[in-house]
Amino acid sequence: MNHELASLGDTYVNFVYSLAMSEKTGIPIGKKVKGVFLAEALKNSRLRKSLPSRMTRHRMADAAEALIVYAWLNGYVTLKESVAILEKAATTTEGFTLLLEKIYKKIRPS
Repeated sequence: MNHELASLGDTYVNFVYSLAMSEKTGIPIGKKVKGVFLAEALKNSRLRKSLPSRMTRHRMADAAEALIVYAWLNGYVTLKESVAILEKAATTTEGFTLLLEKIYKKIRPS
């Protein structure tokens, strides 16, 4: 858990999501991702078990943001890949679940 990484992740996640929604609609859109979507995506992915058992949704959302930006900064996933995953998903939660699962597979290949 890194607060500075989560802060950068918040901005990055909103940017990636805005790009994806802009691509999907064909209209430039600036969107902010609600923490509830990120927390739910974290639960849906295999990553929740890696975190302390008692965490608020806010802290889970911060963890998801930190992981997403960490993966981008370290070359595990590109901006283009992230946008494509979010753009194709039916829902926000599904998109971030798929993105977190891809990151998990890249960081911890089995």
